Amino acid sequence: MPMENEPPAPRPRRRTPAGAAVLREEVTDAIRTAVFEELAAVGYGRLSIERVARRAGVGKAAVYRRWPSKLPIVLDVVSALAVQGLPTPDTGALRTDVRALLELTSRVMRHPMVAQIIPDLMAEAARNEEIAQAVQAAIRDSQRTIAEAVIRNAVARGELPADADIDLAVDLASGPLYWRLVLGRSPLPKGYLDSLTTAITTALGAKGS
Repeated sequence: MPMENEPPAPRPRRRTPAGAAVLREEVTDAIRTAVFEELAAVGYGRLSIERVARRAGVGKAAVYRRWPSKLPIVLDVVSALAVQGLPTPDTGALRTDVRALLELTSRVMRHPMVAQIIPDLMAEAARNEEIAQAVQAAIRDSQRTIAEAVIRNAVARGELPADADIDLAVDLASGPLYWRLVLGRSPLPKGYLDSLTTAITTALGAKGS
């Protein structure tokens, strides 16, 4: 029986349940990078958990603790692109905003891995609705968000009419670059981005274009 004023016995330290895994962020990042590299190297069709694990330098169990199959991994990686996205230009003028956005977009599309991954995912999107939605969020929706900010700023400065077409801006900013750099795999002619900038601002109804 405990003596009066005797300090209480220390509570036993709680132990982590056996088998509970701590998902280390650096391992998760390594797996995501491996997925991106595998998509560029072999495409979605040949991508496998085994190949991803080998490239990431982890066991397959580490991958399966995070994703049950390759589709959720790819959806996660593609969705992460939407979160990262491109920075929204804010140079103080519509023309320089559009020119900066075209430069950034063309730089991304010229990246060897991106040039391999985008066409492959577009083909898979035609067969898989989940991939289609993820690709749309990663590419179309993120670009529309940027275009909307650029146009909103231009409207506030009085450079564009309030009814400027955001979807037209997205089409003109990405379509020609995608056609030339990703599908055509040809370099951009000298002065092309400047000419495209003029075409976009003129089509949107910019004053002084």
